[in-house]
Amino acid sequence: MELPKFLLGDNTDFADAIFVIHTEFPRFVINLVDDEIEWFEDFDGEDQEELETQVAVLIEEATAFYDREMERYKEE
Repeated sequence: MELPKFLLGDNTDFADAIFVIHTEFPRFVINLVDDEIEWFEDFDGEDQEELETQVAVLIEEATAFYDREMERYKEE
């Protein structure tokens, strides 16, 4: 099965949260309300440096995905 790069996540226990799930490496869930990230990967010291350079880009991509999806819902 091919998965999209990003998925929206919703949970009524977290009514104020906006979750976006990144399904490719490095896999994570971000709460766009506070930019808190939960990683599904374990990173070693070498990976940490590369990860730090990618985090800002991944947050921007997740936010752009969410904004695009919300615009599509408004159009319907």
